[in-house]
Amino acid sequence: MDGPERTPDGHHVLINGRRWRASDPDLPEDVRERLVGLLMAARRQVGAARRSGDRDAEEDARRRVQCAKEGLGERGTPWWELAPDARRRRWQQALHRLEGDGRPPG
Repeated sequence: MDGPERTPDGHHVLINGRRWRASDPDLPEDVRERLVGLLMAARRQVGAARRSGDRDAEEDARRRVQCAKEGLGERGTPWWELAPDARRRRWQQALHRLEGDGRPPG
């Protein structure tokens, strides 16, 4: 089996009995890898900020997590409800926000 189990419609993955929205299957592989890397970095930043008690840094890191997950299609308007050009715009905007100027989106 390749990856987690999916619902019959392909919209969700099942992990430990919970249903989570699947990433947009039309993401180019290099884009998906970049967004996942940015997501994991942001999650590490959340943890570091929490350990240090820096609420502003935690808030910024959480915004980065949200942005990466939206770019992946896991949050926001479901990817299956968007036209292909809107889906492409969404991941391009997420990458621009996360990689463009180094500042958290907001």
